Amino acid sequence: MSARWIDTDRELEEVIDEIVREPAYAIDTEFHRERTYYPHLALVQLAWPGGLVLVDPLAVDLAPLARLLREGGVAIAHAADQDLEVLDVACGATPTQLFDTQLAAGFLGFSSPSLSSLVERLLGIRLTKGDRLTDWTQRPLTDAQRRYAADDVAHLHDVHREIIERLERVGRLAWAEEECAALLARPRSAQDPDRAWWRIKESRSLRGPARGVAQAVAAWREERAMAADRPVRTILSDLAVLGIAHRQPKSLGELRSIRGLDGRLKEDAARELLTVVERGKSVKPSSADMPPTDDLDRRLRPAATLASAWIAQLSQDLKIDAALLATRADLHEFLRGSPEGRLASGWRNELIGEKVRLLVDGHAAMAFRPGRGDLVLEERSGRELATDIAVPDDLDATGAG
Repeated sequence: MSARWIDTDRELEEVIDEIVREPAYAIDTEFHRERTYYPHLALVQLAWPGGLVLVDPLAVDLAPLARLLREGGVAIAHAADQDLEVLDVACGATPTQLFDTQLAAGFLGFSSPSLSSLVERLLGIRLTKGDRLTDWTQRPLTDAQRRYAADDVAHLHDVHREIIERLERVGRLAWAEEECAALLARPRSAQDPDRAWWRIKESRSLRGPARGVAQAVAAWREERAMAADRPVRTILSDLAVLGIAHRQPKSLGELRSIRGLDGRLKEDAARELLTVVERGKSVKPSSADMPPTDDLDRRLRPAATLASAWIAQLSQDLKIDAALLATRADLHEFLRGSPEGRLASGWRNELIGEKVRLLVDGHAAMAFRPGRGDLVLEERSGRELATDIAVPDDLDATGAG
């Protein structure tokens, strides 16, 4: 099916009037954010049983697209997380219903498949390769670029249908739909400036006043990047933020000598930054908004190790992407007793959480099955194997008994 180019408001209105009556539609976006803070939408691809269009967001008002997202049927997309963010920024709306083919395919044993590999394996169709470095803001797009963009939605309905049929056969459709709904509900608000310092790799190692300074400087950087719509790295590098946090400069000379600044700050910005540093120094270390940690009670660490091994085995047995079942963070959150974790409710709790709880409470044990060469959780006998190996007495801090 050839794609129709849409670059007038009237054409877009007519297309949306047609698609909004459909139970499902395929959608994809092309965007750029390499030189901006916010993603800039450059192309929207839409497909439905009656047609396929490429919408030029540089030429049309996207209000009708927002209407489709809010009032239309199920949006079929592949690896939709970034597309959802882009659509929210571009037209203030995201779909009311979503089916992510990459996410759903994970419940059939596909591990984060690309669209091209999924189309080939499910439909036997090989997509033409395109230039990943295409500048989608250029006009006019070449015929090859248009074909490549159209391929991103041309087969999504057939992929969607095939995945649903396979998921229904193995009784996992509800799991996939629940996961797609969770992806759609994920918050996509702008970065909280006060927590921007969390993204800096060495943030957890900071101590004392350096914490407050890092938090204040990173927040200042984030706010300036938002206002200028520029990547944060072009305002101030992470290296410079850490250097300022450690050295806490009091003068322009001290500030400009910090590694990573590279002379990019004008004098007014530099003076403003010195004020920010002073404000950060006044923050008590205990009051700093600290990055979350994944610490787990040392007494539960052996249980986490056993549970991780069992989850990996379960992933192989069920042919489900292990990352979909439970990540290390999911497991630790559950073992810490958080009621909001992914293992605390829904299908993950029934499949994994309840059994991990039996393991932690001592009612289940891990065993190796020699005939099959795998691991299994089974009821615990409670009979420990005796050992005759002597155990040394506890030692004090000096090493003396």
